[in-house]
Amino acid sequence: PRKNDACLTKVGSLLDRYVPGIVVLQDTSPEGTRRFGRIRSLNDAVAEAVAYLCIEAISFSRQEVMGAFAEEGVTNKQSLAETVAQHIPAFRRYLPPRRKAWMSEDCRMSLFDAAALALVFFRSPCGEMEVKM
Repeated sequence: PRKNDACLTKVGSLLDRYVPGIVVLQDTSPEGTRRFGRIRSLNDAVAEAVAYLCIEAISFSRQEVMGAFAEEGVTNKQSLAETVAQHIPAFRRYLPPRRKAWMSEDCRMSLFDAAALALVFFRSPCGEMEVKM
């Protein structure tokens, strides 16, 4: 609970600072993306906070993200991260090395997950409408 409270405080300050019109979240429902209970409840709390502020929230499942990059040959998280780094050159320096079977996931992968969500949003009909406005 303390971790979630700290995260929500940080999210609240970011929302106050940047006043976004839309927040893109990962779909953490059982049909969307498997996540631990703490992360699912944190995601739900962020969605509630965003709704309270009358900010639109859009979520994409892991399957939707992977599908959006399928024609670029993305089949796993590493290839997704490499593709994101091609689209956002500033991220190339943060690209973790390929993971071996005995290695845990590099903490930098979350940066690429978040960037992939943003890219999927801007490729979606909703994102195209936002950019034109």
